[in-house]
Amino acid sequence: MHKLLADSPGKKMLLLGNEAIARGAIEAGVAFATTYPGTPSSEISLNLFQVSQESDLYFEYSTNEKVALEVAAGAANSGVRTFCMMKHVGMNVAADPLMTLAYVGVTAGMVILTADDPFMFSSQNEQDNRYYGKISGLAILEPSSVKEARQMTVEAFDLSEKLGEPVILRTTTRINHSSAFVELGKLTPRQTKGDFKKDPFNLVTVPAVSRRLHVRLLENWDRAQAMAEASPHNFTDGDGPWGIVCNGVSYNYVSDAVKQLGIGDKTRVLRLGFSHPTPPNLIKTFLKGCEKVLVAEEGEPFMEEAIKSFAQEAGLTLPIAGKGEKLFSRLYEFDPAMVLRVIAGYFGVSYTDSRPPDLSDVPEIPQRPPNLCAGCSHRATFYAIKKAAEGMETIYPTDIGCYTLGFLPPLAMGDFLICMGSSISTSCGFSKATDKKVISFIGDSTFFHSGLTGLVNAVYNNHNFTLVILDNGTTAMTGHQPNPGVDMAYFNLSGYGRISIEAVVRAIGVEHVTVIKPYKVKKSIEAVKAAIGYKGVSVIISQEMCTLYARSLKKLTVRAFRVTDKCKNHRDCIDQIGCPAFYLEGERVQINPNTCVGCAVCAQICPENAITPVKAKQAG
Repeated sequence: MHKLLADSPGKKMLLLGNEAIARGAIEAGVAFATTYPGTPSSEISLNLFQVSQESDLYFEYSTNEKVALEVAAGAANSGVRTFCMMKHVGMNVAADPLMTLAYVGVTAGMVILTADDPFMFSSQNEQDNRYYGKISGLAILEPSSVKEARQMTVEAFDLSEKLGEPVILRTTTRINHSSAFVELGKLTPRQTKGDFKKDPFNLVTVPAVSRRLHVRLLENWDRAQAMAEASPHNFTDGDGPWGIVCNGVSYNYVSDAVKQLGIGDKTRVLRLGFSHPTPPNLIKTFLKGCEKVLVAEEGEPFMEEAIKSFAQEAGLTLPIAGKGEKLFSRLYEFDPAMVLRVIAGYFGVSYTDSRPPDLSDVPEIPQRPPNLCAGCSHRATFYAIKKAAEGMETIYPTDIGCYTLGFLPPLAMGDFLICMGSSISTSCGFSKATDKKVISFIGDSTFFHSGLTGLVNAVYNNHNFTLVILDNGTTAMTGHQPNPGVDMAYFNLSGYGRISIEAVVRAIGVEHVTVIKPYKVKKSIEAVKAAIGYKGVSVIISQEMCTLYARSLKKLTVRAFRVTDKCKNHRDCIDQIGCPAFYLEGERVQINPNTCVGCAVCAQICPENAITPVKAKQAG
């Protein structure tokens, strides 16, 4: 039995933040869950996917976040408790239905999780999604710990039903990926079936209906604000003339800093967990007891702006600061030392900064930039494209996935990236605005997520570029989740369809479609030359299973290679493909047999044929 299904109230279990959130949803009786995978939220989805195979929970990896939210909206308006999960940039994709779903509301609890990523550990930006609560008019809950992540998830479903609208649960990477002991709560039975009651004059958002629904949304806003005023998730620690307002993980850093500086008798801390709508009376009362206030929040000055506005309404003139020079930055994650330093500086507290240990006699740690895995088929595809396009002036728009790492040398196959699906659409612009050959890259999962419309646009408007769809048979970057092109038999699951990328591309109207096996280097180069020489939209589908995924399915036959004495040290293997299985021993190129998977790409490009398979007795 999956550990999150344990019916053991009061039991303490060590959980990752994302596991605690998944457990909270299960305790709340969630019966319907949708997502598009994205770090730092991926483990929530993985756990619910696994739970769905052992229970009557319905779970799906949807095509993208917009679809995930729309599917969830249908279930939540049929009386079924629903959970929709995404990373912060996924909310951009889901924003279209989100804004109007806030008007329409729901008939059963619906929680929308947005996992923000300060410092961009795995993201293209670090936007602050609290603003989606502001623009949509929806309530936001923000946990400060793994324990609270479970608890707030449960309460978010209840809050959603009280308000009759979705509730946003906003986390950050530090909460998602921390671990702590969590006390389990009671399991609420799932209600997996409901009923949809027709009510078009409240559920079909034509202008006349939406005008009335907006009035209801604003009335709900007032109700939510009153709830925030009384919420136990908004509380004050301490009592003194110095005030600190904080949220999320910042509360932990602030609490530690106050203790370390010894200013507990001078400081009061307001933690906002039900952070939106921001409670004006609670904040005004807090401000009246302060001489000066510091706002500690990662990301944008969301609370700071509201607090300053409430202070002005109350006629208060005390100093209030948060973001600024020598204060908190709008960039990156907070850390305990930085929070302590800012608090001490703002309130004029002297302290002895802890000195880092003297490491002058310790060798510098070698840098380990992210890299495509040994034997990754993307490396072989990039090599084939580069060779086929030699001598051409090229632009390589790329997309979101493992293959994004192709922009690094020595491959250097990535010139422009905005968001998922952008490689195809931006190729349309580059092909019209320049005379260069445009060759774009997109993965199989990303193609289904948001590449289809760009390709339709390209065919309709008769653009001229080559699209390379890197089909490695899984959603690799976020942990090998399925996508519509995956054979679900690999997961021992039946009842799913499977979409052929080639059939879809041909159906859209692409006339030049080529399928290559990138480990066959010479044939791939020849096929690519024909595709990039075509006038119009051409598509290359590069098919080869992700090596890590293949290994997990026991479908990878590892056959290590070695460098023989024939090697003349040209180093084409290192300089042109840069596989991490290669290393230098003195001045000689060697292959690590424990890393090499035997894709044989290096053997095919070696000018001396100096790379050969390791014989069985040599391997032993």
